[in-house]
Amino acid sequence: MGALRRKITRAGLPSLLVTHAPDIRYLCGFTGSNAALALTRRAARLFTDGRYTAQAAEEVQAARVEIVSSAPAVSAVEWLAAQAGAAPAGIETAGFDPARTTVAELARWKAALPGRIRRGFLTPLPAPFVEPLRAVKDEDELEVLREAARIGCTLFDRILNELRPGMKEIEIAAELEHQARRMGAEGMSFETIVASGERSAYPHGRATQTAVPRRGFLTLDFGIIHKGYCSDMTRSVFFGKPNARERKAYCAVLEAQEAAVAAVTAGVSASEVDEAARARLRREGLAEAFSHSTGHGVGLEIHEPPRIGAGQKTRLQSGMVVTIEPGIYLPGEFGIRIEDMVQVTRNGGQVLTPAPKALIEL
Repeated sequence: MGALRRKITRAGLPSLLVTHAPDIRYLCGFTGSNAALALTRRAARLFTDGRYTAQAAEEVQAARVEIVSSAPAVSAVEWLAAQAGAAPAGIETAGFDPARTTVAELARWKAALPGRIRRGFLTPLPAPFVEPLRAVKDEDELEVLREAARIGCTLFDRILNELRPGMKEIEIAAELEHQARRMGAEGMSFETIVASGERSAYPHGRATQTAVPRRGFLTLDFGIIHKGYCSDMTRSVFFGKPNARERKAYCAVLEAQEAAVAAVTAGVSASEVDEAARARLRREGLAEAFSHSTGHGVGLEIHEPPRIGAGQKTRLQSGMVVTIEPGIYLPGEFGIRIEDMVQVTRNGGQVLTPAPKALIEL
């Protein structure tokens, strides 16, 4: 909370309204689904409803809890306006993140304000304030992310023993998710991707009733939530014997992935990491088959800054955790993706998901 207050002060803002649930959890520990956090330079109030009375009392740190019957964000706006007093419009303001605020929400907040300050009190932030703080993890967060990644690797090892031609993709996803729960996962980070045969050429191929063929690639992309933090990993395996073209394509993706991992270090730009993967695929004539970014940050949300992609100027910092996941997708034929979670350090990238990456033939 101290780092955010310093940021607010430097920006010349007297107060801030936070409504994005992961930001609220990061700042004060509250995990409920309906809340708003109001901050001034000296005080913090967490507003939520009566369902969370006991939970808020147990979880919330560094903020006073207010249980309200109206919408928490409206109550937070009213409280901030009361702190501002009768100052003229445009002088006393409360910042909010426009990327996390709908037009309807903003209209409700303004309606709760006295007419004399309605026009200028709520001011959109030029850029998010909390997300950049969340991007760099402290040691406690890193340890939770390591644990989440370890669980993911164990799940991959277990599911390998269950895979058989003829299984439906949705059955594989169900077994993986069942095992995740048995291992203590709070849930999955995102809808599990299981894509087999020609469907492996779908970058986000959700599990369907399709049966796994006797011969072809199977892509598994999954993650779990552990103590609120997400894991993310992808492996592509092969049923039967790959031909020379399929084997060469897999080697190209693996080399691209390893080149990008090797490029990860504090101080390097996100675009440089992305280019390390694309350059390898370009040499094999496969760059056009790589249709998405090389990776993204991961933490309380499955997709967080920084984005690892072309043109991204963000410099990686020690403590960031990013995914490295190049892939190629040949419609009507097959697709291959390999993904690791990587911790950024001053000495390079530390892979948190060391499950096997050499081509597995089943």
